[in-house]
Amino acid sequence: MKVVIIYESMYGNTHHVAEKIAEVALESADLVELIAVSHAVPDSIDGADLVVVGGPTHIHSLTSAATRRDAIDHADKYGSPSIDPDAEGPGLRDYFDSLGRVAGTKAAAFDTRFDAAAILTGRASKGISQRLRKHGFNEVVPAESFIVDKENHLLDGQDEHAVRWTRSMMEAASS
Repeated sequence: MKVVIIYESMYGNTHHVAEKIAEVALESADLVELIAVSHAVPDSIDGADLVVVGGPTHIHSLTSAATRRDAIDHADKYGSPSIDPDAEGPGLRDYFDSLGRVAGTKAAAFDTRFDAAAILTGRASKGISQRLRKHGFNEVVPAESFIVDKENHLLDGQDEHAVRWTRSMMEAASS
């Protein structure tokens, strides 16, 4: 099985979760490719049996050019948290806009968001899921959120959460 994980990350949290997903997916996949969205092209998913897409939640949804710019400005102004090396450039919205229809490839979505009720924070994974379905992907598990604190650090237990979610996703994708 070939798994392609495309992620967008501003402060490194989504990147970290994507790396954990890749590590666990390798337990049962033949090949796992981890690609920052700034380096992803539509051909990046060619031959994939499972495509996993994740991004940070900004203003209740996926990032936009304006929210990415604001995050970079905030980090520059306050010096912390630091910006992920692949944060600048196009985001997931841009990637999906470049993507054609994909017939029946299995997929899953995840996000990172603040530690509050989803109705208050929103969930980027909801927008990712909608876009996956619009492009013809078949989601194998419900979209998942990984939680960060107000200082933009993953909460304790999120690595274990990623392990459980990934194993369940891999099992569902294999059936």
